[in-house]
Amino acid sequence: MTTQFNEDLNILKAKLASLKTVWEGKPSVLELKQANYNWKQMEWWAFYFEYLCYKVLLSDFQHPGGHFDSVTFDLRRNVNWDLKAKAIKSDDHRAILNDVRAMKQSIAQNGGEHGVIIALCDVEYNDIDRSFQKWHTELKGDLSTYEIERKARTSISRYRKTKAVLTEILFLRFTCADLELLSTMKQGRNSNGKPRPEKYMIDLENIGNLQVGHIAF
Repeated sequence: MTTQFNEDLNILKAKLASLKTVWEGKPSVLELKQANYNWKQMEWWAFYFEYLCYKVLLSDFQHPGGHFDSVTFDLRRNVNWDLKAKAIKSDDHRAILNDVRAMKQSIAQNGGEHGVIIALCDVEYNDIDRSFQKWHTELKGDLSTYEIERKARTSISRYRKTKAVLTEILFLRFTCADLELLSTMKQGRNSNGKPRPEKYMIDLENIGNLQVGHIAF
């Protein structure tokens, strides 16, 4: 680990230790709405984590981070950092990272290192009447493009997360050699028909030496 990466890591651990940990759905969405930050997103809790991080890191990190082709990383100080959130009570312990090409470029241009911050959250879902989902849809004023397309395919929709409790934050460090050990996922196509960039995936039960720090709440 370089001195520059370690400097970033120490600031992140110190600042993110103060994050609020209980995120109730309605007030959190309304807070995002007031800040005009991704409040219409179905996975509001992941964007709320980003929003909280940006607020406490405002004076220390550049937001957004470096830009490579169509990909912009979340944060940058000495190196680029991605912010991710993962529900802990899930059969799938994999987390989706970022664009394959962009992560390689980030590492090549930033001293051979790239950072990822993953929030592990215990989440709750809507009741059987989907009252939170109805409230969120009404707040938005209309169905999103994603929901309209989903309705065209099937009448079944996923339950919405109504609350998230932050339990742990993981700090991961990647080099080019580390990327070679990861699996990847293809994402289909964009609305214009062009294929979406391939992304890296990581098994959170097998992160080994990639983890360079954590905060337990």
